Amino acid sequence: MTSSAREGVVPLESAHQIGGRRAGGRVTVTAGERKQAREVSLRRVAALFTSYRWPLTVVVAIIVASSIVSMASPFLLRAVIDTALPQANLSLLVWLVLGMIAVAAVTSALGVVQTWISTKVGQQVMHRLRSDVFTHLQRQSLGFFTRTRTGEVQSRITNDIGGMQSVVTSTASSVAANLTTVVATVVAMAALSWRLSLISLVLMPPAVKLTRKVAGLRRQITAHRQRELADLNVTIEEGLSISGIQLSKTMGTGPALIKRFVESSERLIDLELRSELAGRWRMAWMSIMFAVIPAVIYLSAGLPMTAGRMTIGTLVAFTALQNGLFRPLMGLLDVGVSFTSSLALFARIFEYLDLPVEVADPAEPVEIDRALVTGRVQFEDVTFAYPGSDVAAVAGISLDVPAGSTLALVGETGSGKSTIASLVARLYDPGSGRVLIDGIDLRSMRLADLAEIVGVVSQEAYLLHTTVRENLRYAKPEATDEEIEQAARAAQVHELISNLPEGYDTMVGSRGHRFSGGEKQRIAIARTLLRDPKVLVLDEATSALDTETERAVQQAFETLSRGRTTITIAHRLSTVRNAEQIVVIDAGRVIESGTHTSLVENNGRYAALAA
Repeated sequence: MTSSAREGVVPLESAHQIGGRRAGGRVTVTAGERKQAREVSLRRVAALFTSYRWPLTVVVAIIVASSIVSMASPFLLRAVIDTALPQANLSLLVWLVLGMIAVAAVTSALGVVQTWISTKVGQQVMHRLRSDVFTHLQRQSLGFFTRTRTGEVQSRITNDIGGMQSVVTSTASSVAANLTTVVATVVAMAALSWRLSLISLVLMPPAVKLTRKVAGLRRQITAHRQRELADLNVTIEEGLSISGIQLSKTMGTGPALIKRFVESSERLIDLELRSELAGRWRMAWMSIMFAVIPAVIYLSAGLPMTAGRMTIGTLVAFTALQNGLFRPLMGLLDVGVSFTSSLALFARIFEYLDLPVEVADPAEPVEIDRALVTGRVQFEDVTFAYPGSDVAAVAGISLDVPAGSTLALVGETGSGKSTIASLVARLYDPGSGRVLIDGIDLRSMRLADLAEIVGVVSQEAYLLHTTVRENLRYAKPEATDEEIEQAARAAQVHELISNLPEGYDTMVGSRGHRFSGGEKQRIAIARTLLRDPKVLVLDEATSALDTETERAVQQAFETLSRGRTTITIAHRLSTVRNAEQIVVIDAGRVIESGTHTSLVENNGRYAALAA
């Protein structure tokens, strides 16, 4: 496996890469994707249904029973034509007609039960797939989401899994029903006339061969279509989000976005048409041939060599069976086509499920008593490089932040400050060295325990599209309204919220665009206060704020930092003057450390930044 495949980036292309793989306006399939689709294990697909073997067994039993019962109809029909009607036997005719009605009623009732069970099983499998993919993606590191387009992720969960719905919910029952019907019909036809059966079944080999060709064609087109749907999702995500709309209006790119969307939608039209029409002409010829067979049967029945050897009832019953054979036989072949084409969807879903978890819970985690956590943070010769990069973002970092103290990280943009903050929150794991809290390696802690210990307030405060109250409660679902208001007061945002039209029940809007940057930041601080973390990371949380707003937020930070170990990253040195320890980072290395006063007196890099 290549390094890019290990990182989960194949075939998660950027928009310009996808555009570069179009020839003549049509999306092309890479050799890697064709190989991946071929390698989807049928055993793995079947394993999705292993938990439902008993319901599926009942479905198969119902299908077999229904098929056997339905085969009585042509024999009843033969008896009506050959016996009851010629002999004017009314009693027999009534019983035969009642038998036909009973057969129809029983098969219909069994069909309803079979559909209910098979659909329920299929929907449960769909639910499991959706849940497994979402859960697995939640476990992915931050690096995965920086490499992957949001629209691509959404497309896998919605379009790809949704596209498999008909296959998952009906394939097993359809195969069983059609196969059983075909077998039962062939047996009944042979019982009526083995000579006519040979004529009827002569088209079976070419039909199977033709279906295999159609299935391969459908599979390729399905892979094309799902990639195009993913691209369309990305366009929607980028063009119709609040930030996307603001960008397009201020940059005047609305017409270009519309053109991109329309072109993608037009390509989908072409792909959908090709998918629906794939092999239709070939299958049309098959339909014609199946229609010709009854005529051939009638002709053979009237030939001198066969004349008088079969009754009218046998001929009519056999023709009815032969006509009935066409539907399940074609249904069986169509299921094969649909399932084969759906393997492209399974390949895309399994690709996500097979992504390695870069930052995972340890096999044997250290038990943490949060009440005993003091919050001492240590870096021991830590080196880290982002996936795909040969240059270390931080190299040989060693730091010791005593419990309850404040550390400020300063340096130019790109020096590695935010990377250090990410390592404290274990958004990434170091390539070498260790990050410890109270002497425990973060990799030995459960991620849930670490999330309770470390709180992060970043430059971009992300708010959910729900009420202010629910945004705050997101950090602590069991928090009472009183606790929420106390946290808001501590973050100096309670008065602002109270003056909103609906107070704490006011909708914040998409990404919190209802509020200013400082207001969102203070709501984020209140949310972090609810969690009451022992270690607090403030990652350039005031760099985008004006002076007055920064002062209000800084006061909230002072409240938030009391009794906690605080690591602050800031461009404005005025916000870190009072830190007990200031560390200057350059090119991923520590070049100076000390207090504000001592660093200014050293007249080094910090003094130059402070000038």
